[in-house]
Amino acid sequence: MKDNTCNEFQATVSQCLVRHKSIIDIITKIQETAGRVNRAVAKSVTSCGCLEVNAKKQQFPANISLHELTQFMETHLKGDLCENCQEVLEQEIGNHLFYLAALCNILGLSLNDIISKENEKLSTLGIYNLS
Repeated sequence: MKDNTCNEFQATVSQCLVRHKSIIDIITKIQETAGRVNRAVAKSVTSCGCLEVNAKKQQFPANISLHELTQFMETHLKGDLCENCQEVLEQEIGNHLFYLAALCNILGLSLNDIISKENEKLSTLGIYNLS
């Protein structure tokens, strides 16, 4: 049986979206929710301290393959999300997904199909998918 979580979510969003049904409202809400996700990550570093960012130039040997490169790349992130920060981030990412689903609805797109196509492309091209 095929997992219908995305389809169910998109259908639920179509029933719940009342105030922000205009394409202009939706695209500006996507921008806002993306900012809120970024802010929640920043707050986990600057206010909570459960995460730490130690950013520096990525260092890797000169003559390695693209596949080997993944072994040398860092996230620059130390620590783990605390329970509170995880809850906040899950909520903010959920809100962002809500408006992405709303955008798909208003444009007649299937979020499930988009995710499936992207997954197929990634599975086929792997690390060579640098678009």
